[in-house]
Amino acid sequence: AAAEAYCLSYSGCNFLRQRLVLATLSGRPLKIRKIRAKEEDPGLRDFEASFIRLIDKVTNGSRIEINQTGTTLYYQPGLLYGGSLEHDCSPSRSIGYYLESLLCLAPFMKHPLKIVLRGVTNDQVDPSVDVLKATALPLLKKFGIDGESLEIKINRRGMPPKGGGEILFACPVRKVLQPIQFTDPGKIKRIRGTAYSVRVSPQMANRMVESARSILNKFLPDIYIYTDHMKGVSSGKSPGFGMCLTAETINGTILSAELASNPQGQGEAVLPEELGQSCAKLLLEEVYRGGCVDSTNQSLALLLMTLGQRDVSKVLLGPLSPYTIEFLRHLRSFFQIVFKIETKTPEEEHVGGEKVLMTCVGVGFSNLSKTMR
Repeated sequence: AAAEAYCLSYSGCNFLRQRLVLATLSGRPLKIRKIRAKEEDPGLRDFEASFIRLIDKVTNGSRIEINQTGTTLYYQPGLLYGGSLEHDCSPSRSIGYYLESLLCLAPFMKHPLKIVLRGVTNDQVDPSVDVLKATALPLLKKFGIDGESLEIKINRRGMPPKGGGEILFACPVRKVLQPIQFTDPGKIKRIRGTAYSVRVSPQMANRMVESARSILNKFLPDIYIYTDHMKGVSSGKSPGFGMCLTAETINGTILSAELASNPQGQGEAVLPEELGQSCAKLLLEEVYRGGCVDSTNQSLALLLMTLGQRDVSKVLLGPLSPYTIEFLRHLRSFFQIVFKIETKTPEEEHVGGEKVLMTCVGVGFSNLSKTMR
């Protein structure tokens, strides 16, 4: 009965990744029931099954039990092991779906993680590999996770529906994390970006760049958007194009926005001009929301603050996304940690939307690479 009480229980398919990641880090077993139980096609989807296999690969000694219909999952976490691995991601979600969770786990492995992920690199649902490379890596560095072995390398691009992309993610291991005080985002000094085209005319990328610049040049001169046209094998299996933009401030805050064309055979064809303009507007909106961490990486920042030393960490965020709000609830369940949340009105900050100042004391998580009960 004691073990039952210790095991956390949830129902439904939402926030599966959050729950598995936090269970792995906190060492608490987890039971999820009623996964799409009422649907015609019940149970775990292929991309979730693939995610569970990935968690199994990076850990050692995890116990995973799934019932026949796939509607109930029991997970008893093992040790985070790491090492050199490969994983084929399901093409129905992009590599970003998997990579976001690996970014949370990688610093706490026993051996530094070096993993090759294959699948879709850029789609319209998940953060692309480009955005995670541009925003999540600098964030990890702020917590003292850096060095030459921290990298995300795009070997091939793969667009939906067929994918065919390939990336390498490597991350060093840290015993403890540094607490952060990151409350002043600072002013935007430059904009960088990538316009990529895969199995379409290379001219598409240039057209996106022109239209994005036509909007952004009104605000600041330092804009460089790199065009990336991958040919042959490195262009994956489906055609498409898209853009990822990042705005960088004087204090090292990086805000991002991205857009990708509709997958082949789905929806209307998008003009590269329209896509470039929309992406520039999305970036301006992200700048308006502001904060020291962009909306994609809110939960990663909060997790690393939670796992820091027993010291105060503070970060200023833009409006919290629904995903982040749920993540805070999960942090309370798994780590018994509660953030102090103060709202900062635009008048105090003189800029953009409402901000929240998140403060917490870390749980003093130490990566001993061995079980702690």
